[in-house]
Amino acid sequence: MPRTVITTEHAPALPAPLSQGIRKGPVLQVSGQLPLHPVTGEVVGTTVAEQTTQTLRNVTAVLDAGGAGPQDLVMLRVYLTDPAHLAEMNEAYAAAVSEPFPARTTVYMRLPPGLLVEIDALAVLED
Repeated sequence: MPRTVITTEHAPALPAPLSQGIRKGPVLQVSGQLPLHPVTGEVVGTTVAEQTTQTLRNVTAVLDAGGAGPQDLVMLRVYLTDPAHLAEMNEAYAAAVSEPFPARTTVYMRLPPGLLVEIDALAVLED
C-alpha cells in the first residue's frame, strides 16, 4: 500500500523536511501545524486562542486536501508553550472541534518566539 503525500496551498508550507500530511490506506497523519497564515507565512494572532483557531484552520485544510473531515479525526496532539494557556486553548479548541471530540494529548514544549501552539492530527477515513 503506497503512501500519498498530501499538500495544499490552504495551509502553510514549512521550510523543513516534512510533508503537510501523509495518507496510507484509510489513515491520514497531519504534520504539526502552526498558527501561520497560509499565504504570507506570518504568525496569526498574539493570544493562544487566536493562534489555536488559526492552527486548527490549517489542520482542517490538510484534512480537506487528504479527503478527510472533522468527523474522521481520531486524535489531536496539542503542543503549548505554557501550562497557563490550557484553559484559553480549551475554549478555542471546543469552539472549533465539534462533539464527539476526538482523543487528545496536550504537552508543553518550547516553540520558536511568537508561537504559542502547534497541533498535529490523525484521521481514519472510510475506504
